Amino acid sequence: MNASKSLVSVSILSALFFAQNVSASETAVYADYPVTLSGYSGDASTSVSYTGQIARHLLHNGIKKLAAQGEGQANEALLAQMTAYYSGKEAGRAVLAPSSTGAFKLKQTQIDEISKGKDLKSKTYKGTITGWPGNMTGPEVIEFMMEKAAATEGGFDPLTGYDYGQLISKFMMGAVFYHQAVDNYLDEKLSADNKPNDKPYKEGAVYTGKEHSWDEAFGYFGTPANTLALTPKDAYAIAKGKPAVFDKADANGDGVVDLYTEMTYAHAYYAANADKGGKSDYLHSITRAFIDGRQLIADADGKALTDAQRTELRQLADSIATQWEQVIAEAAFKYAGSVYKDVKALEQAVEENMDASKVFRQYAKHWGELKGFILALQTGKRNLGETATKLNRMVGFSPVLLGNTQVTGIDADGNYQQGPSEDLKEYRLHMLKVQKLLAETFDLKARSNDLLAELGGLLETLGGAGTETD
Repeated sequence: MNASKSLVSVSILSALFFAQNVSASETAVYADYPVTLSGYSGDASTSVSYTGQIARHLLHNGIKKLAAQGEGQANEALLAQMTAYYSGKEAGRAVLAPSSTGAFKLKQTQIDEISKGKDLKSKTYKGTITGWPGNMTGPEVIEFMMEKAAATEGGFDPLTGYDYGQLISKFMMGAVFYHQAVDNYLDEKLSADNKPNDKPYKEGAVYTGKEHSWDEAFGYFGTPANTLALTPKDAYAIAKGKPAVFDKADANGDGVVDLYTEMTYAHAYYAANADKGGKSDYLHSITRAFIDGRQLIADADGKALTDAQRTELRQLADSIATQWEQVIAEAAFKYAGSVYKDVKALEQAVEENMDASKVFRQYAKHWGELKGFILALQTGKRNLGETATKLNRMVGFSPVLLGNTQVTGIDADGNYQQGPSEDLKEYRLHMLKVQKLLAETFDLKARSNDLLAELGGLLETLGGAGTETD
């Protein structure tokens, strides 16, 4: 899809959506902002464009799906396919996920239909990932994980407890989408002399520097343009491709869900998941801030933003960044609770001499989600300092295995090294300490899967090993 077609599609979506008889508060759509660029004489009817970000969401989805297709031995073809989705820019990459399911039909089948020539590697956090063994940078961690995934059966390594699909996905969402949005577009590119509003974002563009910077951050959040007309449960179900919400997903009524403007991705999905319980409002609050910021920029009418306007815009950006960080922390909190339950079930299976393979597989899945989100938290613009160190140490480089061992490092040949660890009960305690630290540090609201009520009892069972806060 070329830029002018994609801009027109957003305008159509907005026009059709606004035609519905709904209240003013429900009609705020991230679409149809006018072209304000001075001197523009083309036929575009709106300046909104975030196709590249949606293409990257689809590339990420593809890698996650491919990571689960290994057959238990080195598979160069599978690795090459994952690499094409991560660092390649060639044409012909299919949309592997999501996919049409029954009455829930999608508009696009090729990533190039949304945006051409996009990759993920160039946008990945370049810093060192201290929570992963090997002293690697963000891109190196992802490439290492993809190589390992291609050599395992279904992306799962029972010798380490690694579920590579989950590890890659949850880390990548942070290291690309979250990092780019909060540490680039909503930070550096909001300065007065970086992508100014009285100049095009780049030569030939129909949007100003500030318009497109804001749009790109919105695209990385991954929420439908009409999110404020959806409940969190609706947005969550749209990501799942549930036929029951097809009519809500198909906001412009053309009979298909447009992957560009009508699908839920990545952290918007996790915001919706957190909000379903009714204790938080991350999805709508973040979306409102994006809409308010985009309106502020549009109201500047192609002129350079004043200091007062940029101050207001930065306040909105800070609100988005803070809540986005909370969304990731909420997800980590939830999965720390899941790991706690899995370890407890694993202990019981061992004590009763039962087959623990299914429980261990679930443990690995939830641990991969927890670890990926913990690593993702550390790719934003805020240095988490001691909090990051504590989280990395309590979660470890791998889950605690049945022999009370954990991954401790990687040798020169890329093989994992293992060493003694605390036992499962102590590791279970660590999961509650992780929940406590996350809840207090990030002022969490939803706190799904909250098991902190069990902290005191478990400490007593272990004879007061450690404290509630260490």
